[in-house]
Parts: sequence; structure tokens; C-alpha cells
Amino acid sequence: MDKAQIVICGAGIAGIATAYYLSKVGVREILLVDEASPLSLTSSNSTEAYRNWWPDFDNAMVALSNRSIDLMDDFAIKTANIFRMNRRGYLYFTSQTDKIPSFCSSAETVSKLGGGPVRIRDEKSAASKYIPFFEDNFDNDINQSGADLFLDAELIHNYFPYISKDVKAALHVRRAGWLSAQQLGMFLLNEARKQGVVFKSQRLVGVELSKGQVSGVYLEENGKIGFLRTSLFVNAAGPLIGSIARLLDVNLPIYTELHQKLICNDPLSVMPRNAPLLVWNDPQYLLFSSSERSAIEAEPELRWLLEEFPSGLHTRPEGSGSSTAIVVLWAHHAPIIDPIWPLPEDPYHSEILMRGLAKMIPGAKQYIGNFPRPKLDGGYYTKTFENRPLIGKLPIEGAYIIGALSGFGIMTACAAGELLAAIIVGSDLPDYASAFEINRYSNLEYLKLIKNYVSDGQL
Repeated sequence: MDKAQIVICGAGIAGIATAYYLSKVGVREILLVDEASPLSLTSSNSTEAYRNWWPDFDNAMVALSNRSIDLMDDFAIKTANIFRMNRRGYLYFTSQTDKIPSFCSSAETVSKLGGGPVRIRDEKSAASKYIPFFEDNFDNDINQSGADLFLDAELIHNYFPYISKDVKAALHVRRAGWLSAQQLGMFLLNEARKQGVVFKSQRLVGVELSKGQVSGVYLEENGKIGFLRTSLFVNAAGPLIGSIARLLDVNLPIYTELHQKLICNDPLSVMPRNAPLLVWNDPQYLLFSSSERSAIEAEPELRWLLEEFPSGLHTRPEGSGSSTAIVVLWAHHAPIIDPIWPLPEDPYHSEILMRGLAKMIPGAKQYIGNFPRPKLDGGYYTKTFENRPLIGKLPIEGAYIIGALSGFGIMTACAAGELLAAIIVGSDLPDYASAFEINRYSNLEYLKLIKNYVSDGQL
């Protein structure tokens, strides 16, 4: 190829979704480039979970998530669910009685933003209508939208006996679950290829401008650099969007955090295989014996392990069939660093995650100091200040971006790719489009709003 109508840099889930939706609206000569294999960087190490439940200052993220889930539902039906999408839900817990009012208030807020109805499940209500889980079903009936709010500890423990007896309230978000990101991404890529999209394993090393407009790109392959003419360029480089943008002399309002997850076996079945994604909504102190605590106190560089850790630990079953694997994630310490590979090692991360898990699921105490084949992987969350994506035009004619998808890349990629395709070809745009434009940061009222906003919807 010596020319293309459009070049997309980055073959993660966002770049692939953009290529797919551009091909669906009739754009031809689409070149997707990445020096690595498709879906092999951040997309391959994601949690693979999705939800429409976003506490936020307006409904933009809820609307984007709902649209993306609609699209994924359609794909699941079309493909006989080859990417194993489920609707198990997210189940949030709190053990702190004084947090219950804010727990309820947050649920009502998200409901009003479009998350769906909140159904109170207490000792008097029709708890019999509550369906605890859907293993592989993703139809949107009344029990699979909105959320079920439990304010009775006895009911919670009846349905979820493996959870800590300290729990006082629980919120089961229903339009949520997980899927195989690799299978979803490959489905989109294969469908895009049928429409003529070409993938090349090449490294983008430069973007040429002519009179302030994109006129071509420089691509490296096997040590040789070639020039390819194009007037349209999409930066979909995941955690590398910042460095790619600088090739255009554009500085993005982003930063990257290192996030890692633990995958290990659960041979004692402390978590049922049909469990939803479980989230501990409280800060906590790690569980240590008195002798362990004394040993830690004697080491000044380790005393931070005795301090309070933040909320947000979450876990879910992993795999199907005879699998006993579980995934555990907790951004207890998410350092802001420039992306590097291999990922920096944290010798304490696995131990911290398992001790934190034991607070929510007491049976996990049996694994402390006795890990069943632990494995750590992960990647980088690329974030804007208020944790919303960048989708739209860059301040260079012919240049676009889809990125800063943080920890929600898999769950919003379809809607984000669809949106960027509509922006590029000039189609009608949804109401939420302006919420993700880069020029929102030139709006003083918007800057004032996000400066005072506390939550960013992130786990």
C-alpha cells in the first residue's frame, strides 16, 4: 500500500472497533497498524467486565455505557454469544452502617442518570422476586436492569452466605457482567476485514502535515521506514496515545496509572462459580496476626502495610467448565508512571490482594501465605482528570483520537468506535458526543465543575 483513505494507529479494542464501524458506514481503504499483534497489549490483560453503573455529574458515561452494552447484546445474539457475555452483575457491599445513607443516595443518583430502577429488597419487600444471578443469559428483562438494593443483613447472607457476616447493605447492579474481550475483539476485526480493512504489523514513527493538515504517515517494518499517503489519521494507541499525539505536537490532558490483577485457583471453592463480580465498598485494614503485626512494626519500610487501604477491591470467577480460577483486583496503590514494559514488579501485591479479599470472603483466609499458583498481570489505565474518554477531533485537520478509556475500554469500545466513525464521516451524533471532545477543557464552566467533583466512577 502506498496510500489509504484512513490510517488507525493501535489495534487494541478501541482501534479495532473504530475500524469496524468506519467500514460499516462505507469507508474503504482503512489501514490498521500496530507493531504488536491485535489485542495483545492492554486489551489482553483487562478485567473483561462491563457495567452501565456510573456515579457521575451528568448522564454521559451512563449513556455511552448503555449504548455499548446494546451493541454487544446485538453481537452476542448474532454470533450465538461466541464471546461468552454474561449478565451476572456487579454486587457492591458495605459493612459500615453509617455509609448506608450515601450507599442509597449514590444508587438513586445513578438510577436517575439512566442506570435503571432501584428495587429495595428488605424484610418486608418481595425478595422472592429477586433472582440472584444469571450465568450466561443477557436478555434485558426487569431483573436484569437497574439494581437491587438490600438493606437487610439476613437476606444478604441468605443469598450470599460466603460473604462476611459484617455486611450491612448490598447493591446488585444488574446490567453488568463480563465477557471474553479477545473473542469480541477478534469478531470485530474479522468482520472489518470482510469489508476490506487491512491490518499491518508496523510501527508508526511519524505523521506528515501539509499546510496544517494530515498528508501521510511514516511506518517502520523490519527496520525499514516507508511513507504512506493519507489525509485521515486516528490515534487509538491505548497507553501510548500521549507519545503518538506528540508526533503532531499535541499534548493531551492525560496520565497513566499502573493497575495489576491477581489470577489464582480457588481449589477450596471459597467463592461459588456462579458468583457475580463482587466489590468491597469500604476502606479496610489488612488482616495480620499479632506476630505478623509486630514483625511489620519492626521494619520501618513496611509499616505502610498497617495503614488503612482504600475501598474498591473486587473479584470474580474466571473461566468456565472445570476452571477453579478467580480474578482479584484492587487499585490500593496505582502509581502514576509513564508506560514501560515489562510491567514493574510489586513483591507485595499478591499478598495484599489476598489479605484484602479475606475481609470480604472470610474463606479466603485459608490462602494467606499459601497461594494456589498465583499469577500477576495487568496494564495501564490512561486517564483524563475526570476519567472520561477522548473521542473526536484533534486540533490538527484530519487527525482524530479515541483513547483515555481508562478501566472501561472493553465495556465502552463499541459505542466509542461507533461515535468516532460518525464524527469522521459527518453523521448525526448522539447527545453525549460533546462530553468526550478534547475541546471541553477550554470551557471554564466545565473545568470548574470537574474540579469540584469527587467521584470519577472508577473502581
